Formats: sequence, C-alpha cells, structure tokens
Amino acid sequence: MKILILILSFVTLFEICVVDACRSYCGNITVDYPFGIRNGCGHPGYRDLLFCMNDVLMFHISSGSYRVLDIDYAYQSITLHDPHMSNCETIVLGGKGNGFEAEDWRTPYFNPTSDNVFMLIGCSPKSPIFQGFPEKKVPCRNISGMSCEEYMSCPAWDMVGYRQPGIHSGSGPPMCCGVGFESVKAINLSKLECEGYSSAYNLAPLKLRGPSDWAYGIRVKYELQGSDAFCRACVATSGTCGYEPADGGGLRHVCMCDNHNSTTNCDSVISPTGASSSVRPKAIGSLIIYFIAMNIGFQRRQR
Repeated sequence: MKILILILSFVTLFEICVVDACRSYCGNITVDYPFGIRNGCGHPGYRDLLFCMNDVLMFHISSGSYRVLDIDYAYQSITLHDPHMSNCETIVLGGKGNGFEAEDWRTPYFNPTSDNVFMLIGCSPKSPIFQGFPEKKVPCRNISGMSCEEYMSCPAWDMVGYRQPGIHSGSGPPMCCGVGFESVKAINLSKLECEGYSSAYNLAPLKLRGPSDWAYGIRVKYELQGSDAFCRACVATSGTCGYEPADGGGLRHVCMCDNHNSTTNCDSVISPTGASSSVRPKAIGSLIIYFIAMNIGFQRRQR
C-alpha cells in the first residue's frame, strides 16, 4: 500500500508540474500569466521583462531595473521600487534615479496608473515641462490628493536645504513639480533636466494624513491587447499559456500541454496521420500508472 500511495503521489505531483509548467515563485512573489521568468512562458508582450536574482524579482525596461514589490493579478497592477527614488526620509539628487521609460513596443502593455504621482525635483528652468513658463501654465498639479506642497513638508527637505514656505524659488519655476505619467509620457531625468524625483500612489479613496503615510513606489497598470480567448481555452483544457517562434519570424501564442505544444488547446491533439483526437495523453498515462499501482498493491495483499 505504501508503494501505491507513493506512485499515486508522484502522478499527482507530475500532473501539477505539467499544468503549472510556467507558474513560478521568486521569493514570496508568484510569477504567473501574463508574466514569466522562463523562456517561452507568459504573454509575448511581457517577454524578457522579469528576472529572478537571489530570490529578488526584478523588472527591467529601457530606463533601468526595478525591484518588484508586489503583483496584483486581480487588479492587474505591479508595484516597483527604484533604489534611487526620493521619499519622505531621503532626497536623492544628481539625476541618479531611473524614472520610468519603457520601449515603444511595450507601451501598449503597461503604464503607471492614473493615481500615481511623479514629483520632479530640482528641474532646470529649461526643462521641457517648463517650456513657455511663466506665460504658459506648467503641468504641475495635485494627483489623488498628493502634491508637492505636501511633499515638501517631509523632514528630508531640511537635510538638503531646499525646504521653504512655498514650492517656488523666487520668480523661477517650482522646485518640485507633481505630474501624472500621461502628461509627460516618460519620466527621464536627463531629458527632463531634473535632479531627482519621487513617486507615490494612493490606493484608498480617503485623503491620507500626510506624505509620511504615502505609499512610495511606482504602481504600473498592465493589460493584454485584444481578446485573451486563446489563453482561456488553453487553461480550460489544463494547458499553460506561452509563446514560441512563428514561421517567417516573430512570435505566436502557444498552448503548452503534457508532451506537445498546440496552437489551439490541449484537447486538440494532432495525430501522425493529421487527424484530431480529444483523448488526452496525460489522462491515459495516469490511468496506466494507476492500474499498475493497484496491481502491485493487490499482489502484496495476497502474500
């Protein structure tokens, strides 16, 4: 009976590994569709995006690498941390921050959320965000109850000597400018000619007590382009969604099954003659092993 239990346990673990061939963990974060850290796993639009290094999940785009703090699959958001980003305790200057700028082909798939405020610090009067100042209105504003006026009350400003009653320095442009990502399309400190930046987001509809309570980080909303019916059909037949090279170049969606890849789902298995069969190889293999185990158990009881 012990042998029977052992074999059945092996079958169960084997099937779980097959079904979740692309489901991975990095530290305490689950990496699942549309993301992947294994080649061929996930949605092709998110390929070469996440990497697991010493149990730390990293997110890499053209502007740099960020630590992944959380992936919320229900809300379809991912929260990032830039080690050179300012917060309420520390102001980082010298243009060291990564900001946020993705490759053009990636922009349809993810962008910072609308409740995420980027507070640009120490930008040059010649910065693109101040073009036409003071005649033209600058894009600085309050976003989700968070603004530079509040942010500049943080104790970190005392340490750098920039703290002052207002956010403006004389008649020049503001020392700190809060902007939404949609208004600038990319947070590139070199192009924007800024010394540093901070980023915060507000998950609650209620106004927070102050900047010390803000959630600092970059909150990114991700979305799949077009219908995801292919992946749903694949998962419904115990397959795993992935991609592979397509004929003529490029990539195509693929459903990874037990011992083959399918361009439809795991219930459509093409036999050597080209006919389609709905018999699952995994189910057949499992039954064979099951009956072998049952036979072994029966023989042991007869001794």
